[in-house]
Amino acid sequence: MKIFLTGGSGFVGGAAISALAPAHEIIALSRSSDSDAAIEAVGGAPRRGDLFDLPALEGADAVIHCAAYVEEWAPSALYEKINVEGTKHLLAVARAAGVKRFIHMGTEAALFHGQHMRDIDETYPLALNSPFPYSRSKARAELAVREASDPASGFETFVIRPRLVWGPGDKTVLPVVAAMAAAGKFAWIDGGAIMTSTTHIDNLTHAIGLALTAGKSGEPYFVVDGPPVRFREFLTPYLATAGVALGDRSVPGWLARGLSNALEPLWRLIGAKSPPPLTRFTAHIMSRDCTIRDDKARAELGYRPVVSMEEGLKRLAA
Repeated sequence: MKIFLTGGSGFVGGAAISALAPAHEIIALSRSSDSDAAIEAVGGAPRRGDLFDLPALEGADAVIHCAAYVEEWAPSALYEKINVEGTKHLLAVARAAGVKRFIHMGTEAALFHGQHMRDIDETYPLALNSPFPYSRSKARAELAVREASDPASGFETFVIRPRLVWGPGDKTVLPVVAAMAAAGKFAWIDGGAIMTSTTHIDNLTHAIGLALTAGKSGEPYFVVDGPPVRFREFLTPYLATAGVALGDRSVPGWLARGLSNALEPLWRLIGAKSPPPLTRFTAHIMSRDCTIRDDKARAELGYRPVVSMEEGLKRLAA
């Protein structure tokens, strides 16, 4: 199968190329020579462009859309432009080029507006008006993908939703938390007591591979590692695999949320280029349970985790 992939120099996109390249031809969108090198290193063929200036997609059987704007601090319009309008443009170009299958990388954050999310499945509503720009943009992007589904004309769309992606090659959770710990800036919220689901990168790429041939068009699919765990019971051993100890310092969730609610508007008012010490999104999502059922992916994609949390941690520590 010939696959066009976006986000190939990122954690998820790069892992997807590495997992799929042995059996498929992977063409990956690239915006720089550094991205070219990263894509080639994992077995993909880079093609220059961006979401609004795409290379020709004729001949591609499938698109895997992993690119997204995920920075913690930016104008709302930037999330909207890249995550929503960029996705809509890619959908239109893919359909016009005769692509048959469009797989979109979703997120549980697309459902989040500040609440606990406990034992949720795909019937849980999208947060289309979330107060958090990232969540709002990912919800609207997912809706566009699902609404573009048109199996009768040969264009099928699918959304894969991981939660807290981790594992070898992590460019977000592990390095960010490690840097905070090294600078003496890390503190748990509520002692890390929230319950969370997680998704090892190998389980995610396995699900992406399954979605190339299975699933129901227009549908979202959660994929997780297994039963939820306390956040602290995951993050402590995960950081320990990199030799990082997180300590016991903690702040109450109500205080973290209150401080972020006060600081963020002030930072916006003064036009600060860097984020406040704690953003509203981080304070809220790190103090709210997020536990997920993946029964639908198991039934319709044939998904089963290929790596348990215990095995994933053991491999990283080796």
